[in-house]
Amino acid sequence: MIYRTLRALLFLLPAELAHRLGLWLLARLGHRRRLASRLRARLAPPLPELASSCFGLSFPSPVGLAAGLDKEGRAAAGLFALGFGFVEVGTLTPRPQPGNPRPRLFRVVRDQALVNRMGFNNPGVEAAGRWLGTRPWPGPLGVNIGKNRDTPEERAADDYETALSAVRSFADYVVVNVSSPNTPGLRRLQDAERLVPLLERLVAANRGAGRRPLLLKVSPDLEPPALEELVDHALAAKVDGLIATNTTLARPEPPWGAYREAGGVSGRPLAARSRACLEIIVKRAAGRLPVISVGGVFTSDDVFDRLRRGASLVQVYTSFIYGGPSMPGRLCRDLALRMRREGFRSPGELSSAATG
Repeated sequence: MIYRTLRALLFLLPAELAHRLGLWLLARLGHRRRLASRLRARLAPPLPELASSCFGLSFPSPVGLAAGLDKEGRAAAGLFALGFGFVEVGTLTPRPQPGNPRPRLFRVVRDQALVNRMGFNNPGVEAAGRWLGTRPWPGPLGVNIGKNRDTPEERAADDYETALSAVRSFADYVVVNVSSPNTPGLRRLQDAERLVPLLERLVAANRGAGRRPLLLKVSPDLEPPALEELVDHALAAKVDGLIATNTTLARPEPPWGAYREAGGVSGRPLAARSRACLEIIVKRAAGRLPVISVGGVFTSDDVFDRLRRGASLVQVYTSFIYGGPSMPGRLCRDLALRMRREGFRSPGELSSAATG
C-alpha cells in the first residue's frame, strides 16, 4: 500500500528521472552496510529450499535482478538488501558512453510494460570496477558486457574481450550481450558467421586463473530455427549458460501510446515470447546448458512456471518497477510455500523434469 502511493507520485515524473531517483536511494541504502544487512534479513530471511547451484556458483534463491536497471552498478548493495538472490549489473562497455538522446525510457502502465532505447549508457568498465570490487555480496554478482556504439562491427570482438578482461576481477559471472535492440547493428552479432568466432575468442580469453562463468543473452525475436542454431553454437563454443531473453521489438497492432516509440519492450507483453524461447532452448539443449529465464515475470506462479519449464534461475526487471521494494522477498516467500505444498525440495528438482 505504501509503495502504491509512492509509485503514483514517482509516476508523475518522467520515467528516467524516477528511475534515477530510485537508484540514488538504493545506492544510499547500500552505503549503510548494517542497515542493508538488517533489511535483507527482514525482507528475505534465508529459505534453505530455495538455495541452488548453477554453473559452479551458489545462489541463495533463484530470483534475481536482470541487467538494465542498474547500468552503473552503484545500487548493487541496495538491491541485494531488498532480497534478490543474485544481481546482474550493466550493460558495461570498455569506454564510458552517454547512451541515446533523451527521452529514452517510457511507461505503458496499462500493460505493466516499459519501452526503452537507453543505448548502453554507462561509466565504462574501469569506473564500475572501482566501486563494484570493494565488497563481498550476499549472492552472485553478474556483469553484463557489450560493445561501444562507435566501435565498428569488425572490431566488436575486441570490445567484448577488453570488457571481459576488466570485469573478471569483480564479477561472479559475465554475460555477453549481443541482443539489445538499442545499439545499431548489435543483433547482427547473433548471426552464425559473427557469433561463432566471437564466442570462441571469449571462451579462450576466459581460460585459466580468474575464469568466470560466461553466459550469452539472446533475443526473443529470433525465429525458432535460428534460436535452435544459436543453442548449438553456444554448446559447441562451451559457454556456461544462456539468458532468455532480452527485450522485444514486437508491437501491438496498431501501435498505440508509448508503443509508438522506438526501443525494446519489456514487462507483461514479453511474457509469451520469453516462455516460448525458454521451451525451445531447454528442448534443444537437453540438459546440457543452464538457462536463466527473464521477461514478463511478475508473480511467484510465474517463477514456479519458468522453473518447471526448465529454467535454472529467473530474473525480473520491469515487474520490480511496478511491484516495488518488497517484491523480491515476497516472490521468494510465496515460491517457497508453493514448493512445499507441491513437494519440491529445491529449484533444481523443480526444473529437472523439463531438462531431462
